[in-house]
Amino acid sequence: MQTRVTLHRDFVTSTIDGRLYSAFLEHMGRAIYGGIYEPGHPQADANGFRQDVLSLVRELAPPLVRYPGGNFVSAYNWEDGIGPREERPVRLDLAWHSRESNQVGIHEFADWCEQAGIEMMLAVNLGSRGIDEARNFLEYVNHPGGSAWSDERIKNGRKDPWNVRLWCLGNEMDGPWQIGHKSAAEYGHLANETGKALKAYDRSLELVACGSSNPKMASYPEWEATVLDHCYETVDHISLHMYFTNHEDQLGDYLALAEQLDRYIMSIAGVIDYIQAKKRTRHQVHICFDEWNVWYHSVQQDRRVLEGSDWPFAPPILEDVYNVEDALLIGCVLNTFIRRSDRVRIACIAQLVNVIAPIMTDTGGDAWRQTIFYPLMFASRYGRGKALQLAVDGPTYQTRELEDVPCLDVSAVHDDEGGFVTLFAVNRHQKEALDLNVALHGFDSARLVEHQCLNHPQMKVVNTASQPDQVRPVAGEGAGVEDGALKGSLPPLSYHMIRLSVSA
Repeated sequence: MQTRVTLHRDFVTSTIDGRLYSAFLEHMGRAIYGGIYEPGHPQADANGFRQDVLSLVRELAPPLVRYPGGNFVSAYNWEDGIGPREERPVRLDLAWHSRESNQVGIHEFADWCEQAGIEMMLAVNLGSRGIDEARNFLEYVNHPGGSAWSDERIKNGRKDPWNVRLWCLGNEMDGPWQIGHKSAAEYGHLANETGKALKAYDRSLELVACGSSNPKMASYPEWEATVLDHCYETVDHISLHMYFTNHEDQLGDYLALAEQLDRYIMSIAGVIDYIQAKKRTRHQVHICFDEWNVWYHSVQQDRRVLEGSDWPFAPPILEDVYNVEDALLIGCVLNTFIRRSDRVRIACIAQLVNVIAPIMTDTGGDAWRQTIFYPLMFASRYGRGKALQLAVDGPTYQTRELEDVPCLDVSAVHDDEGGFVTLFAVNRHQKEALDLNVALHGFDSARLVEHQCLNHPQMKVVNTASQPDQVRPVAGEGAGVEDGALKGSLPPLSYHMIRLSVSA
């Protein structure tokens, strides 16, 4: 099946914000306790952080990690996580029906981020709390000293402030499940007043207002319009969340969900433009997609914990085990973010370890890469630079909800400093290979330097502790540059990272 793609070095969508490849860690399940932090583990350091997990996180190289939630943050007292550990209270977490020991708080998480080379993206509680707690948290985290909360930080062992630049104004406040759920008008007013207080301290902070929890919410997209009408001039980003499911086991429909993601992004981009025009302002609000991933494999088994009568500590919940299908979809989602990187500046895969995550661990045992690890790793490593506009002409297919879904899902990034163009491609066709022909206008010296392919004859196969490499990328075959075009054949249901040197 013939597929033609045309790109030109001068046709650029945007310069990609590296924060597009960020991640999320919430106090839930085994994400923190038993994930990044496990004192007594053979590979834990003196502070209790697992070095095997840290090594895998460094492979992904997320520039930001959002913390501490998520639904958890809407009833969280940040003060519980500071001071001597033996004096920290154990709390009941209403979001995930478990006990929170508070052995990891802002100091411990910040130390882990410094080890990993990651910046923090902190969320404040606008569910059960409000402006005062948010401004106090900011003072504790960012002020050098000489005030009550900054001096408390110094007393607790951290002299220099962390200088966190990016702050989330609550989480999923449109959701009736959220502690402190509010109407759009109530939340928009609170977000604006909280944002004003934070920016009264430092106008250079970046603030993220809560958008829709998913595009099927009854309040979508009026929620965004109302919230932004209240706080447009105060915030810098509006968050969106989306999780992808395949309960009906329809592979073609599943892989097309990235097309629905694209519509979601562009719908909210339209709302942003409307409010910007209404306000007569030059201020530009961008999209922060700070929760996204596949989430459906573990839903049934999680009910035992979430609907149980006890309050376990760090129970194994939301531990989806990902297959080849999931890796292909993750590749398509990342391609969508790259193609829409003029509107989406930040995205955080939810989550990083154990909880719907690319990295899994056994308590006391090994850590390994899930299938979805690899598309995220390649995008994070090689998806930094300028997103190129592409013209694609090839076969399509139809789903129950969409027509003309391209069999080839592709994005391209030009790293002009390094002298590379990288294509990320997914062949969604279930039976046929795609014969690829990519016209490389403006890149006369292009040559192939690397081609990695991820596919498997069994779509349901997974990686496990005992078989951690059942699904992994291997060197691709047959691709090359000929007569100013990249040519090659992409097997059915396969993911590809193709890297070209374009140095003069």
